[in-house]
Amino acid sequence: MDLDRFLHDLQFQSDRVIPADWEAAWEDAPLPYKLYERLQEVPLDSEIPLSLQEEDDLASKSERTRLSAFLWYTYGLARYSETAVPSADGSHPETIHAFRRFVPSGGGLYPSELYMYLKMEGFPDGVYHYDAAHHRLLLIREGNFDLYITEALGNRSDLSEAKGVLFVTTMFWKNFFKYNHFAYRLQGLDAGALLGQCREVGSCARFFTNVHFQFVDRSINHLLGLDDEEESIYAVIPFADRTSSFFNPWAATEGGREIPVVHTSHYQRSNKVLDFPYIKKMNQHSMFDSPAQFGLLKEKEEVRDFYRSHPLPEVEPLTYDLAEVCRKRHSPELDFIKQTIPLKYIAMLLKETVQTSHTDLYTKSGRSSLSIYGCFHGVEGLADGAYRYHARTHSLIEIRQGDFRLPLQKAMKVDNVNLHQVPICFHIVGERTHYKKELGYRGYRIQQMEAGMLLQKLLLTASALGMNGHPLLGYDGKACDQMYQLECSGETTLIQIPVGFYRPKSWLVGNMHT
Repeated sequence: MDLDRFLHDLQFQSDRVIPADWEAAWEDAPLPYKLYERLQEVPLDSEIPLSLQEEDDLASKSERTRLSAFLWYTYGLARYSETAVPSADGSHPETIHAFRRFVPSGGGLYPSELYMYLKMEGFPDGVYHYDAAHHRLLLIREGNFDLYITEALGNRSDLSEAKGVLFVTTMFWKNFFKYNHFAYRLQGLDAGALLGQCREVGSCARFFTNVHFQFVDRSINHLLGLDDEEESIYAVIPFADRTSSFFNPWAATEGGREIPVVHTSHYQRSNKVLDFPYIKKMNQHSMFDSPAQFGLLKEKEEVRDFYRSHPLPEVEPLTYDLAEVCRKRHSPELDFIKQTIPLKYIAMLLKETVQTSHTDLYTKSGRSSLSIYGCFHGVEGLADGAYRYHARTHSLIEIRQGDFRLPLQKAMKVDNVNLHQVPICFHIVGERTHYKKELGYRGYRIQQMEAGMLLQKLLLTASALGMNGHPLLGYDGKACDQMYQLECSGETTLIQIPVGFYRPKSWLVGNMHT
């Protein structure tokens, strides 16, 4: 199988990337978090604020308190759950125990890891790993690495005023053990959801962030002490106390500073780690060896076509306590209930989600080239049908009218959501060639991360409105593409998100808040 066929099968024929006899070895599963051994421990504040609102001036707190809240709400272990599910043979139900974070993850496996380079009062300058299991930092290497990181970013960021830099990586085995090579699609989405959460929490902590998808991979992996056959960098996020011009998308020059190798060890629990050749191959072919390989994407031009346009009501920016919204957010599965949705809720969901995001990909406004489509049923003031959101005019473009709940249900590969109970079914849509012309094979994982960022903002907005969403990849992509008539535009659906009201979930859950 060549790489183009592999990416095609990930999107349209996922059964081809998972062996028919594949079974996850749960008794030898890896931990959902990385545990380093014999590194210097640097404590974080244990008193995490219960609220994250504009009037709660977290910016006036110490840098340690702000950083502690930033990391915990972004990727800390937030709660412990116990859920009973029916057994396959219909006998006694099986009880599933899991640690949960505020970001969604396929199967709750959390393949992403979070590292950082810090230049903050109270911390030795250096590179750290965020130990989510113990809510602490572990020092990997000490020193000032402004120049080294700046060069790895192609001199596109001035780190002189930055408080630090976050690094989002992926540990390949953490979800390959369950999903086989389909894990590659999940890993990009998971990383994107983490980036979206980082941006939202960072804003509450008064940290301003820019996301870099382009950098010299081996340089960053070397800085973090990673083996890229096991774990590799996916995104780099400088953060500062204020909005600054430390991002310059036009600069890209060669670097050359060297730093010594750092040797670390960690525990992951699995005794037998299988090979994942296509993920390794994709990762190697996605790496940039020089800033000369960096590219820029053109912002997608939204053309007003012959389809009927439905203006959405103008809405004010939504204000909410992010901490409370995070606590309420979960995937309802079979707990959706049928309830009419006001049209202004659709307007809020879409306007809040499709915003300018500061990344290193676009030449002008920074708006993502991805689109949001949706099938709606029982929305006040809107005929049932399939629509596309036109962000510049804040309107819905009608593609076709009708009740599409049954076709959507038939396109589901696993009936873990009853779409007849769901009034809104969103799809995030992007180009089928996943930026290959501009960014090579790296474009695929970047597109998945962009989709994950949109997804997380959509989920948080739904939670703020008293609803919830359930991200799904187990659907027939070709059937959904036909529903939206995407073939002629060269686009495809990247992820499906049913959204609606719900009944309380049947589980025992305890918040892990110190």
